[in-house]
Amino acid sequence: MLGWFQAIMPKEGQFFTLFNRHAQTLVAGAAALKDLLEGGEATATGCERVFAHEEEADAIAREVLLAVRRTFITPFDRGDIQDLVTSLDDAIDQMRKTAKVVTLFEVATFEPAMRQMADSIVQAALLTAEAVALLPNMRQNAARLNELAIQVTQIEDHSDTLYDEGRKALFLAHRAGDPMAFIVGVDIYSHLEKVLDRFEDVANRISGIVIEQV
Repeated sequence: MLGWFQAIMPKEGQFFTLFNRHAQTLVAGAAALKDLLEGGEATATGCERVFAHEEEADAIAREVLLAVRRTFITPFDRGDIQDLVTSLDDAIDQMRKTAKVVTLFEVATFEPAMRQMADSIVQAALLTAEAVALLPNMRQNAARLNELAIQVTQIEDHSDTLYDEGRKALFLAHRAGDPMAFIVGVDIYSHLEKVLDRFEDVANRISGIVIEQV
């Protein structure tokens, strides 16, 4: 009877599969965000893609949280599993918020520093996906996981400079002209910076799990 019951219960390995699926939505969402910041016709379709990937990510996150409640044996602490998927989800949620601002204010042209920050977001997403893929064998991959976390932090640090430079350029361009363009532009910069902050949160969460498990 116990064997039959265990056979129908969720398996601990499914968590890594779900983490990987979620990380891939971040990569896809980051690519869509980069495309929408190219401006013109790409903006509307890019926003739609970000929204779609965020919905997919939400569904995966719900599946993880349900599995936590239904699984007897988890690969690591249940709280860490919940925190990890939540931090992953926060990253793509922030991408959605960025696209929502663009849609709401009908922005179709973007500053060079915004596009540079989008490039940084794509890099952070790819590094995050690599890190998540290494989690099933984190003992063997501890050194690489630490390197990836450092790289994500460095990308976030660089984005702080882009954020400041971009806002300053907006101010200089619009201080004698269109204040709304400045306000909306700063809002977009703020959301882009928060996307990178959320990726740093993921990196820190993964580092914490590695420290606990290794």
